[in-house]
Amino acid sequence: MVCKEKILLIPLLLLFFLLPGCSNEDEKLKELTHSSTGALLSAREINVIFSESGHLQAQVTASLANRFTGDYPYLEFPKGFLVQIYDSLQQVETTITGDYGKRIENTRIMEAKGNVVVRNEKKKEQMNTEQLTWDEKKRIIYTRVPVKITTPGKILFGDGMESDESFSTYTITHPRGQMSVKRDSL
Repeated sequence: MVCKEKILLIPLLLLFFLLPGCSNEDEKLKELTHSSTGALLSAREINVIFSESGHLQAQVTASLANRFTGDYPYLEFPKGFLVQIYDSLQQVETTITGDYGKRIENTRIMEAKGNVVVRNEKKKEQMNTEQLTWDEKKRIIYTRVPVKITTPGKILFGDGMESDESFSTYTITHPRGQMSVKRDSL
């Protein structure tokens, strides 16, 4: 009799320990499949073109892009990116590069971080900073962190900057640096 009770007790104990384990695994599986933290889509060597009324406005290239969905969908460039902004003649006017980028789709705002370089190819002017925001709707770029602006005749530093997206006209916050000034212009 004692042997039969032990034989019945062993399967009951196994059942007791296995059932909670299964439900935990089911919960973990549900969490993984319904997680909003993972990218919906990842792509390598991408090239995204932005146009308006059939006119090329900008082009973004990156070695890796991740698309996230939800209430605030965005496109992430975790390994850096290159943005080329075109003028009305469809020629590259400005380039923006950075170590990391994130484009929020609903607002059409792109954030760049890490070794950000903005270059106006026509004027041969360049800005270096660690963080930059590009508002595609307003067609402006800006930062509230230190900047270095290099032009053919001067190097300026500032605590921030705002510009049109082509980096043709800009305002520097708290500018400092040395520049050449013609005697006639004083």
